[in-house]
Amino acid sequence: MTTTTRPSPSGTDTPALAVEGLRVDLATPTGTVRAVDGVSFSVRHGRTLAILGESGCGKSMTALSVVGLLDPAASVTGGAVRVRGEDTLRMSPAQRRKLAGPVLSIVFQDALTALNPVQPVGRQIGEPFRIHHGLSRRQAHEKAVELMTRVGIPEPRQRARSYPHQFSGGMRQRLLIAMAVALAPDVLIADEPTTALDVTVQAQIMRLLRDLQDERDMAVVLITHDLAVVAQRADDVVVMYAGTVVENGPVHEVFSAPRHPYTRGLLDSVPEDSVRGRPLPAVPGSPPELSAVPSGCVFQARCPSVRERCVQERPSLRAAGDGRSAACHFSEELARV
Repeated sequence: MTTTTRPSPSGTDTPALAVEGLRVDLATPTGTVRAVDGVSFSVRHGRTLAILGESGCGKSMTALSVVGLLDPAASVTGGAVRVRGEDTLRMSPAQRRKLAGPVLSIVFQDALTALNPVQPVGRQIGEPFRIHHGLSRRQAHEKAVELMTRVGIPEPRQRARSYPHQFSGGMRQRLLIAMAVALAPDVLIADEPTTALDVTVQAQIMRLLRDLQDERDMAVVLITHDLAVVAQRADDVVVMYAGTVVENGPVHEVFSAPRHPYTRGLLDSVPEDSVRGRPLPAVPGSPPELSAVPSGCVFQARCPSVRERCVQERPSLRAAGDGRSAACHFSEELARV
């Protein structure tokens, strides 16, 4: 798997997206909890960064923070989100809206919820062209038909008049992708884009995303818990646990020699040589509640190698060689196992 960095369209080495020390707090009935704690990563044009982890680790919260679509109960309390070198968290709502579509876009996992049920899909796909490019309704409709053709919708001119519920799950996901890439954004965030789709359709959707990325040199942030998708489609990976980054780096390096016990546990849980009737391999236990994240290492309760230092001191994310980092006091020992 290649890890060659492609230059940005401007000829500089500035990342298409850089998230720095992002913190997000969530208001709950029992008090405020930290849902995302100091998350940092960057992705360059033409590359795919996967954010990997179990449900509840903060992946989607991070994605929603980046695009400015957090629930009112959540709020960004620190850090920076830099697009084209500018911190979007310091922008006004009007300035951020101008970025939505031409610069930064997102594909949600639930297409039926994300699409407007009472508008024809052609109108929804064409709307960004009317808002950002000032096209007429007829011109926007033609652009929508072009996009529907590109993402593989059969009979696009006729289907443009249809409503979301008249499409299959895979076709709805293609429609969402068409809307997201309509204005050729610099950065596309795909939040579990193949959830609830069968494996054949999943492969088609991921292939479509890759083709569109290659055509437009987009940076893609892929939110997922699917190790196979990460191995096949991503260049780099960020592993999250309990709202923090526990390991990151090139996918090949991280998957071939993990430097954090959680990453190793995830990889070992893939049932490659499982025997029928025997328990499937899994990381024991479950992630901590956000209101009860331990003060030491966040993974200590599930770690097979936990020691006293892990309980007393939270490890920082430190360089672990090969362009990667790990938040483990004993990452060098893990590399030798």
